Order: sequence, then structure tokens, then C-alpha cells
Amino acid sequence: MDMSLRSYRGDHGVHVHDHAQVLFGIDGLLDLDIEGHAEFVDRHQGIVIPAGRWHGSQAESGARVWVLDCAPAAGLERVRRFALPATGAPGRAAPDLLAWLGSAPRRHPRRRLDLEHIGAQVLRALHEEWPTARMAALAFLSAQRFHARWLELTGCTPQAWLRARRLDRAQFHLRAGLPLAAVARRTGYSSASALSYALHRDRGGGARALRRH
Repeated sequence: MDMSLRSYRGDHGVHVHDHAQVLFGIDGLLDLDIEGHAEFVDRHQGIVIPAGRWHGSQAESGARVWVLDCAPAAGLERVRRFALPATGAPGRAAPDLLAWLGSAPRRHPRRRLDLEHIGAQVLRALHEEWPTARMAALAFLSAQRFHARWLELTGCTPQAWLRARRLDRAQFHLRAGLPLAAVARRTGYSSASALSYALHRDRGGGARALRRH
């Protein structure tokens, strides 16, 4: 039995092992192809890959995963998704992880949510309106389901994340010396006063203080 923390980025070709693997997501998103079936691992979902199953992986934006290599055994004879605790993989000792796996809650199939891709789409058009339903459409999910999945993965709501990104961009432009009204237009605020109010409310200061800083 062996366990290691592995970093994935890009494509990893199809291969097969004579031992079983158990994957515990730490961060990022690792897409898997297990004999033609699409699966994934993230920090909320792990997976069992039985011995002798052809599989490949891809991590467009990078992923870190604890990988447990172990001999074929009961409970490891078929592909199985399982839910990870909110704190991530429960411990680092291989025997403890394998014992925990026996009682780990099963995870029903879920649509993958590529946070990096969705975030990039939003940031490229931050001046536009981004209701939750529009963000959800990028993941082919309902607004309600998207809201729940985003909250699960990031710890904040989609709109809270969006507000933070708008203000991050606004602070950058203001420190570069752009006028408040121009920054408001670039970051999706209806007016300079609306942006000023948001800065005071969420960041504790206005444009003047940012320029001094």
C-alpha cells in the first residue's frame, strides 16, 4: 500500500494498473475517463478506480490529489464515487484512509463545475450583467443547482464572488489613476456613486483613499 500527493496539469494518457487506486481531491478539478465513462475528482468528491481498468486524466487548470495505490480488495472492485468531508481527505495515513473509505458516503453522479473556466468567462466581460442564471448557463445547470454547487465548492455565493471580483478590478484601475466613472463602467456598476458606495461598504474606503494608497 502506498500513498502520495500528486499534482496534475494537462493531459495524462490512457493507462492501466494491476493495483487499485483511490483518489482524494485536495484542490482543483481532475477530469477522468475510465473506460469511456466521464468522471471527475475535486475537493468534495473522491473516486475508486479498480485494478485493470483503463483510464486517463486531464487537469486544464491544475489539480492536487492524494492517490492511494493498494492491492485489489473488497470494496475496491468497481468504480465508486464518494463524498469527502468539508475538511478534505480525512487524514494522511493510508490504512486510516482505507478504513474510512468503507463507511464513506456515496456520491451520486453530478455535473462537473469548472470554476476556472466560468470565472474566466465572467472576468472577460465584467462590465456586463451577470445574474446567477447567466453564470449557471455556462455550466448547463439551473440557477438553483448552480448556486448550491458554487457555494459548496467556494464557500461563497455566486453573486458574492462576483462582487468581490468587480471590486478587485475596480481597485486595480483606481490605483492606476482611472476616473471613478470610467472604472464603474468597466466593472459593471451603474454609476460612480454605486461603485463608491460598494467600495466603502465592502472594502472600507473610497476611490480617494485607494489612489493615496
